[in-house]
Amino acid sequence: MAYQSKDLSVLAYANGFTLWHYTTADTAASVDTAGYFNPAVDMLRAGDIIIANVETSGTTKGGLFFVSQAASGVVDVNDMTQIGATDAD
Repeated sequence: MAYQSKDLSVLAYANGFTLWHYTTADTAASVDTAGYFNPAVDMLRAGDIIIANVETSGTTKGGLFFVSQAASGVVDVNDMTQIGATDAD
C-alpha cells in the first residue's frame, strides 16, 4: 500500500508541536521509509510524533514514529518504537 491521507489525524496541537495518529495495513518498515509521508509534507513538521497502528490487516502493532525531517518536499520518520511488544500472560 501507500500513504493514505484519510488515515492521518491530528490528536493534539500545542506550541508548534503536533501529535498525530495514523493507521495502515502497511508494515512499520514501509512507513518509516523516507518519502512515505511526502504527500503530507505541508502538514508534518520535524519534531512531530505520530502514534501509529500498523499491519492492521494482520497482527496489529502499535508504536511511535518521530518526524526527523519535513522540508523541501521530503518527509522522513525514524524507525517505529513499538509499544506493547511483549505480553507475558
